[in-house]
Amino acid sequence: MAAPTLQQPSFLLANLKADATTKPLFQRCQDLVKIIDDYPAKELHLIFPWLVESVFGSLDGVITGWNLRLLHSRSNEYNIAMDFLDPRYGPMMKLVYKLQAEEYKYEIPVNYLPGPIKASIQEGVLPDCPLFHNKLHFPLSGVLTLNLALNPFEFYMFNFAYSLITPKNFPQGQHGSTTDNAYFVLVDTYLKYFLPTEGSVPPSPFSDSRGSVTAPSPRSPSVSFAGYGVHSPSLLKHHIFHQPSVNADPAAQEIWRSETLLQMFVEIWLHHYSLEMYQKLQSPQVKEPFSPTEEHVLVVRLLVKHLHAFSNSLKPEQLSSSPSAHSHAHTMVVQRFVQQKLYLFLQHCFGHWPLDASFRAVLETWLSYIQPWRYTGEKVNPQPDQNRTVPDKWASFVQENLLMYTKLFQGFLNRAVRTDLVNAKNALMVFRVAKVFAQPNLAEMIQKGEQLFLEPEHVLHHRQPRGYLTPTQGGSYLSSRQRVVTDTVFRVKSHVYALEGQDCQYKQMFGTELRGALNSGQLNQLISNLGSSQDEVNSKQLPDCIQGENGLILTDLGRRQIMNGLRRFEVEYQGDPELQPIRSYENALLVRLFYRISSLINERYGGHMNALCSRPDLLGRLGRHYLANPDSASRLRKSPTTRWTLQRHRQPRLSLRLLASYRTLLMLVLLYLLGALLSFGPVSCTLLILFGGFLHGLLMTLFGDKLKSH
Repeated sequence: MAAPTLQQPSFLLANLKADATTKPLFQRCQDLVKIIDDYPAKELHLIFPWLVESVFGSLDGVITGWNLRLLHSRSNEYNIAMDFLDPRYGPMMKLVYKLQAEEYKYEIPVNYLPGPIKASIQEGVLPDCPLFHNKLHFPLSGVLTLNLALNPFEFYMFNFAYSLITPKNFPQGQHGSTTDNAYFVLVDTYLKYFLPTEGSVPPSPFSDSRGSVTAPSPRSPSVSFAGYGVHSPSLLKHHIFHQPSVNADPAAQEIWRSETLLQMFVEIWLHHYSLEMYQKLQSPQVKEPFSPTEEHVLVVRLLVKHLHAFSNSLKPEQLSSSPSAHSHAHTMVVQRFVQQKLYLFLQHCFGHWPLDASFRAVLETWLSYIQPWRYTGEKVNPQPDQNRTVPDKWASFVQENLLMYTKLFQGFLNRAVRTDLVNAKNALMVFRVAKVFAQPNLAEMIQKGEQLFLEPEHVLHHRQPRGYLTPTQGGSYLSSRQRVVTDTVFRVKSHVYALEGQDCQYKQMFGTELRGALNSGQLNQLISNLGSSQDEVNSKQLPDCIQGENGLILTDLGRRQIMNGLRRFEVEYQGDPELQPIRSYENALLVRLFYRISSLINERYGGHMNALCSRPDLLGRLGRHYLANPDSASRLRKSPTTRWTLQRHRQPRLSLRLLASYRTLLMLVLLYLLGALLSFGPVSCTLLILFGGFLHGLLMTLFGDKLKSH
């Protein structure tokens, strides 16, 4: 690259665009490192939008960028991309902070915002998220071409978050659904850096002595807070939204970055459905506005898990003496940022996701949200899941997230009854949900929450309406808010009405209506399917039968087991042994020849064979050994049979089919060769073989029962 003093900004951008098509990624990143270090912010400002687009791709998906969702640790470009985009020492973040100090703005078309936000802006209503306040200008000509003016950090994070939901034209045979790609790891890295579970938010390593970023201007007190639900105390211990500038408090800038990151992720990944939009989606004529992918859901789960861990990292000295203070602070943080948007997001997934095993990603996201106690970071002695009790301090979280437990559980049941539970992966999902809701204390907490919601309305008549401090009065979206109303009943009712509307018809999870929806037959089948799918040994057992006069008889449970493919009888030929298909180890010509010979003998001497086998002495036992099928009785116990089949197989008959086996023929040839080596003729060898066969039969007749018992 030419020296900074000899190159104009226009040539700089043109050369970078040319290098993007000719140079490998490693060399391009080296050039960018030098440019970011040497050029002033005024010149870097012109290349920043192009650079962000070249990394994350364009918002319309035409430009794919570096394809971070396809870069895995085994790729040569993986480490290059991770180092360049590292939040602590990466050159890209250094460029962001360098531009941030100069307060540059970059525009994003409103059309690329999630549906509810875009609709709100186009209707002239201020969005409820403070991230979009003071960034909009309504032109007189209309709002169709309205843009959103973002500072460099917001612009960078918007493009980073948006690249997850942008349709990409990936190369054939490649997709980005795994959790070890560069994008997924970067999300995890950014969350851990900007929302640390240990210590405080680290200061920017690229601080500029010329100044710092200006915080968002305070909102007007007339701005409605109705969409926020219950607000959270700050886990970062700083109040910034009431400050016109953060220059006086350097640490406040770090908190602003954290809030911006979290709000951007939540808005771009989750805020695609509003309550009104979700209600309209119940009509089959309405087209879905947005359909998340499995990779999208996996990233959302990562966000949920980290937010739980971050909220649980609140230190004891920051809490009051109340034993439930920790859970309550956690509840408000989660409610403030993700509850309503995640609820509608999961509602949509539960109702529209394909009935296949890919739903596991949605299921685990839901189960992660409703089990915040799993992410406390406490090291306790491991104990079996069925004995793991939910601590009482989480009762407030369960109650103020009641619909997350009850309404979504009902949605899952609706899916379960329409899912192929013969598939072990689908049955495992039912098992996972049952395992979670079977935790001791959890059912009681849910039932208590339902009782609070069903408290008569007149109880609340003497309550005064809830209110919150406005930002101009010292409030912060991560800082403490003094709650005017703290009544538990009011909080539960407010939660339900905020998520479902004032006219919602609540169905109790433990009510008769829900219990009457899985009848006993369906429930028994569900339980039997689930139990059988979890036990690999059961797949080798026979279907449920009872012993009848003529053999095994299937029960109703056994028939269901067969129809669902859970158990089966061993598939064996049970017809006439002489007429079974010719095997690959048999000579077809000899099988047919010996069948005709044995059939003639059986027809002519069948009566004599019956008389011989019916004798109780040694000759009768010897006849039964040679003329009866020795394994017919054991084979007939393996599946139901008829009296006719049972009697037909018991008739003595001569079978010469054994002589048509290649194995038998080879053994005879070897015996004749051995006899020839010992100077025995063919006749002598034949007599010796017949005598040996007779002797073996005699020994088996005399001592066979003792050998079987051993």
